[in-house]
Amino acid sequence: MKRWTLHQTQNPKLCEKLAQELGVQAEIAQLLINRGISTFNQAKSFFRPDLTQLHDPFLMQDMLNAVERIELAISKNENILVYGDYDVDGTTSVTLMYEYLTETYPNVTAYIPDRYKEGYGVSYQGIDYASDNSITLIIALDCGIKAVDKVKYAKEKGIDFIICDHHRPGKNIPNAVAVLDPKRNDCQYPYKELCGCGVGFKLIQALQKQRQLSERKIYKYLDLVAIAIGSDIVPITGENRILCFYGLMLVNARKRIGIKALLGQNDKKNFSITDLVFGVGPRINAAGRMKHGLHAVELLGEKDEEKAREQALKIEEYNTNRQTEDRQTTIEALAQIEANKETNNFTSVVYQDNWHKGVIGIVASRLTETYYRPTLVFTKSGDKLAASARSVSGFDVYNALEQCDEFIEQFGGHKYAAGLTLKQDNYQNFKQKFEAVVKSTIDKNLLTPEINFEQEIKLNAINFKLIRILKQFAPFGPGNMKPTFYAKNLKLDQYAKTVGAEHKHLKCKLIQDEIAIDAIGFNLGAQLSRLKAANQIEAVFTVEENEWNNQVSIQLNIKDMRPQ
Repeated sequence: MKRWTLHQTQNPKLCEKLAQELGVQAEIAQLLINRGISTFNQAKSFFRPDLTQLHDPFLMQDMLNAVERIELAISKNENILVYGDYDVDGTTSVTLMYEYLTETYPNVTAYIPDRYKEGYGVSYQGIDYASDNSITLIIALDCGIKAVDKVKYAKEKGIDFIICDHHRPGKNIPNAVAVLDPKRNDCQYPYKELCGCGVGFKLIQALQKQRQLSERKIYKYLDLVAIAIGSDIVPITGENRILCFYGLMLVNARKRIGIKALLGQNDKKNFSITDLVFGVGPRINAAGRMKHGLHAVELLGEKDEEKAREQALKIEEYNTNRQTEDRQTTIEALAQIEANKETNNFTSVVYQDNWHKGVIGIVASRLTETYYRPTLVFTKSGDKLAASARSVSGFDVYNALEQCDEFIEQFGGHKYAAGLTLKQDNYQNFKQKFEAVVKSTIDKNLLTPEINFEQEIKLNAINFKLIRILKQFAPFGPGNMKPTFYAKNLKLDQYAKTVGAEHKHLKCKLIQDEIAIDAIGFNLGAQLSRLKAANQIEAVFTVEENEWNNQVSIQLNIKDMRPQ
């Protein structure tokens, strides 16, 4: 069973006023109010995102220091290392910064740490590589906010650091030339939810400003930023929404040869953020998971179509191998939970020394879908254990890990996803402590999957005009999810049936007061007989267009349905 929750800002007078000002139906006005939009001008900015609305990059703490240090490096002909994490956010960040700098300056090298030999974030090996190659400035992207000791080590070797990160800082900030991170307590930057690639973009925006060059020249990197925003699951609000909106335009124009190669034969005209998250993101990630993140950087920056096609085929192969690994590991992890009689725990914590480090994050997500509780998947990494953590909506796994820090070597991340390492001897103690912390702090309601909806709607209010406006709410993502509606007093039509492999899905019409609309319910096939037997039913759904045989019709995408 899932819990249904109405997420709505109740203010009928404001809703009526906004609907009149905008000339839209009340349903649209309510959706805007739910997103914190209450005036005509705010609505205009939301529906017409504009790059002129981006914040001044120099509002970010340390930005001037970062710009001046890069300009000094160029004037002194120093060697610069662009260093980034091996995931989508890191590899897109490195591609962006490397391409921007090398357009006008040759002494730049790109570096992605090896997931297995070096692990997450800034590594001693990476600093040694810089030292061995006479590099005196490292620009770290999507990592570094907790690299206090490593930045100190680099300084002793005569290497300066500029850190561009978006993860939560620890107790101490590294003593770098500049630490760009909107989540710093002393950072006054107005928008806190940038991804690593977004922070990198703000740095090149500042460099353009300082050089008194047109910002338009750097908008060509927004496709990379959009892919990073979607794949890193940061809120698609404020500045992220603007960056995403224009980045998607570039993706759909197939401007970047590497991305075009990744999209392959897919002739879809308009890719959404969801398409990027499930189509492009996993393939970029597969390079770092199964081989090396530099393969992704090379593809994203490739200028030759034939080479890009060859690289994309290689990455497709890595992705296929990754899918095989994560399926097998998930089966083994679920079996371990059963064997340990931990199905009724408040957490899932599993470990096997031969699990592939590249897939433990995906497996953690799969286990969270199955048991719907905070989850950690561990594997052996050198002489330590490494884990990926995932959480459920509403529970801060980062805070929970902080309360177990006596057993952890290092960790970092966000509210819903984190990574950590610990000594093997500490595994059982950590596992017990994590279970105790979650058990004592989690709201038990959060352990039941939640379906949010924004308002009740009558089927007679659903038409093509409504859909046209709903489309303008895109790009969708955290903080601006696809509008979801609730309707009651419904019936299924007599031709309702199950479809798909193993009859998993439900295809029907929903009927209310003689209005009937086509509907599809993915993974709801098992409910058919129960729903057919009910006098009336209620449903939560999104509204979309369905194109079939050149005919466009309205379709409800049912998230859940139950007898009323």
